[in-house]
Parts: sequence; structure tokens; C-alpha cells
Amino acid sequence: MKLSKHDLVQLLHTQGDNATADRADAALPEQIDTERDREVLASVGLDQARLQAHLAAASIHIIG
Repeated sequence: MKLSKHDLVQLLHTQGDNATADRADAALPEQIDTERDREVLASVGLDQARLQAHLAAASIHIIG
């Protein structure tokens, strides 16, 4: 799955997960591919299960 870093960071801030949002903003590329960037996502606290939970909790613009 692909998504925009801006949208993900905004979603995390909206959900009150500011620390993860700040880490994601600093570490992730502008366009995130969840398969390609799996290790970076996990390093900022967003393993696949946690990322899916955040995405399920809100609508986010998915690219592609």
C-alpha cells in the first residue's frame, strides 16, 4: 500500500499520537510504500498491525 507521509503524519497528530507523528515525519520518505518502508515504519513505532489500526480508525488518502 502507498500513502503520503503528510497524510500519515496529520492522521497521527489528529489521533493524538504526536511522538510517533514527529518520528515518522523525520524518518519516512514523502511517498510511503508500506512494503518497501516496512523497517523504517517499525523503527518509528508503526509495525504493520499498528499502522493498520491507525488507518482503520480514520480515512486517509491512499495513493495507487
